[in-house]
Amino acid sequence: MRTLCFQAFLQTVLALVLILVMALFLACPNLALANKPQAAQAERSQLPEPVAQAFKQAQIPLSAVSIVVAPLSNVSPNAALPKPRLSLHANAEMNPASVMKLITTSAGLSLLGPDFTWRNKVFIDGPVKDGVLQGNLFLKGSGDPKLVVERLQALLQDVMAKGIRDVKGDIILDSSVFDLPAKNPASFDDEPLRPYNVAPQGLLLNFNAMLFKFTPDATRNEAKVESEPPLANVQLPSSVPLSAGPCQDWRTQLRADFSQADSVRFNGAYPKACGEQKWPVAYIEPQSFAPRMVQAMWRQAGGLLKGQVRHGSAPANASLWHEAQSLPLTDIVADINKFSNNVMAQQLFLTLSSQQDRGNFAASKQTVLKWWSQNLKGHSLPVLDNGSGLSRDERSNAQALSALLHLAAQSPYATALQNSLAIAGVDGTVVRLKDRQPNSVAIGRALLKSGSLRDVASLAGYVDGLSGKRYVFVVIVNHPNANAARLAFDRLLEWTVKDEKKS
Repeated sequence: MRTLCFQAFLQTVLALVLILVMALFLACPNLALANKPQAAQAERSQLPEPVAQAFKQAQIPLSAVSIVVAPLSNVSPNAALPKPRLSLHANAEMNPASVMKLITTSAGLSLLGPDFTWRNKVFIDGPVKDGVLQGNLFLKGSGDPKLVVERLQALLQDVMAKGIRDVKGDIILDSSVFDLPAKNPASFDDEPLRPYNVAPQGLLLNFNAMLFKFTPDATRNEAKVESEPPLANVQLPSSVPLSAGPCQDWRTQLRADFSQADSVRFNGAYPKACGEQKWPVAYIEPQSFAPRMVQAMWRQAGGLLKGQVRHGSAPANASLWHEAQSLPLTDIVADINKFSNNVMAQQLFLTLSSQQDRGNFAASKQTVLKWWSQNLKGHSLPVLDNGSGLSRDERSNAQALSALLHLAAQSPYATALQNSLAIAGVDGTVVRLKDRQPNSVAIGRALLKSGSLRDVASLAGYVDGLSGKRYVFVVIVNHPNANAARLAFDRLLEWTVKDEKKS
């Protein structure tokens, strides 16, 4: 009986508590969410109204936005950074897309030096007499990010000028400077023919990509088709028919077929209204690209070859015949940042570990993280993948990237890094600012690195205010509508240029 009474008592108490909770909830239905509107209002109030409105128009909540705009100072790297002019979610870990290249290029310039060069070497394993090599010729890559047509042509001509024009063995291509697993070029976004998906290689030739140029010839009612580099045993069309009508989606109208390694076909027509256009395409069979290119260019230069061009390794006892330096790192970094070249960024990233051993991504991550820890103490470490930003996993935050830009501005490589950034509305990946906002005061007044992936948009660099002050500028958006953020970015740039002394 006592047990039954006690249970009835507990049920009565629980019922009363439930009634009180429901009454409180009904009286204050927004109690649990009371802090969220206040926080959102606080975030909105510190943003310039035109910027806040642009994000709202793009349907991007401010919770998905991270911003730091701070005056550039001359304080030591480990001192407290100056108070930002604008800060929003500055420590939120975000995917910054290609803005990650600022980390790779800054570490590269710091650790290797702006004048660093890669050295591509040619070895032989037999005697040479009267221009004939009785053996194999080895072309050993160094990780050079820009061994393009003109530079390979010069290298082969130098080899011939030194006395080899006929190779009785094979030409063997050595990529062993990097230790890399095989990669499916479609793995990132199922777009294997996009040049940005080309994988790094120890001997990377012409970015493993072809460039097609289409030039209309009205008298023949066709467009002339030119391509580079030359590739052995690949059939290429010399022309395609012209079509009337506006220049809209001309690549689709060409109905290109790149599926066969030994032939390229255009089954459609080229719109006359398009004028001259170029189309870069990653080669469908990455492993055969370099052998085909070297074979074609060796013969084009007048060389003879008894054997074949193939992949392999140079033996330890092979003799050095020729050495060719790459372009200096300063030039390489300019291409990486100004034009956001992903494979060049990865080549540089891997080079950071190849200086000690065979380059690989894991070792390069550790090299960059060690450099970061030594130079940016107290700022959260980035999450690295391949160093290019072409990744769903890489992370940093606006505050840390701001600190990186402060560090770079005071470093011996400051000029090299700043010169590598695109000039707003003038060149590189931010040239379209002039198309979107032809009267923008930011045109020519900002040096920037942009980033863009699905669900990611970012912009970082230096902005010169009308007052004469220079600002560090970082903005990152991670949201499904990120591709609509450019208007907000443009307005944030304008607000930064129109700084407090001129507003």
